[in-house]
Amino acid sequence: MTEASHWLSAAEQQSWRSFLRAQDKLLTRLARELQNDSGLSAADYGVLVNLTDVPEGRLPVLELARAVEWEKSRMSHHIARMEKRGLVAREECAGDKRVAFVAITPEGREAIEAAAPRHVAAVRRLVVAPLTPAELAMLGQISDRILEELEREPSSDGQ
Repeated sequence: MTEASHWLSAAEQQSWRSFLRAQDKLLTRLARELQNDSGLSAADYGVLVNLTDVPEGRLPVLELARAVEWEKSRMSHHIARMEKRGLVAREECAGDKRVAFVAITPEGREAIEAAAPRHVAAVRRLVVAPLTPAELAMLGQISDRILEELEREPSSDGQ
């Protein structure tokens, strides 16, 4: 690697830093509004969305952890906190005691159904509305390309 290729060019650095600032500000704003509007953290919302995306409303713990890109220990601690609030319940697998499921409760379903309209409105206001349809399509294409690269290239920790 040559010295010239080692560092980002001024244009690359500007784009990279702008992307990071936008991502940080957007995620912080969405999380704050979600918490203020519904009492759900962004992490709670992510778990509940994944559980409502499946018809039975439950997923194996490890599958849920992969879906939200968390390690098993973080998932376990967060699920324990959500259980105490009545949003989810742990269930054992009848056929395999080594497998545990996380299931959305009626209270969890009520919480996500109450939170979702305001969260979607915030996403629309902060991301969709400022962009033209062509820009929004390009954002999707750019995001998909980055995701493809991330999935193609394993991370240094093997995940």
